[in-house]
Amino acid sequence: MSTFFLEVVTPEKVLYGSDANMIVVKGVEGELGILPNHIPMVSPLKIAPVRIKKGNTEEVLAVHGGFMEVRKDKVVILAESAEYPGDIDLERARAAKERAEKYLAKRDEFDYRRAELALQRALTRLEVAGRK
Repeated sequence: MSTFFLEVVTPEKVLYGSDANMIVVKGVEGELGILPNHIPMVSPLKIAPVRIKKGNTEEVLAVHGGFMEVRKDKVVILAESAEYPGDIDLERARAAKERAEKYLAKRDEFDYRRAELALQRALTRLEVAGRK
């Protein structure tokens, strides 16, 4: 089974670096499945889980925006931030979700986009942490 090297990089560190058979990401145009020898491309990413398939196993990371560069034998995700499921504090994510929902209910235009992004990050964390 062919593979490619996947690297997930944040401003602080290289979070992930390993061979993969397939990844599934959420780009701004929709969900993208990347296999070995995929056509080269660059895509902005939404705040969403990244699914990494290796053989019969699947790993998942919470990726909070950024860009993905696809090369023939390597994929690099440059993420604003990213987390493993075990690094996610569920209580903190739930509290962030509730705070964001309260701000969104107020419809305060100044904080609306910020609250919307906070809600997306919290939902992604909860989804990823729930897969442990």
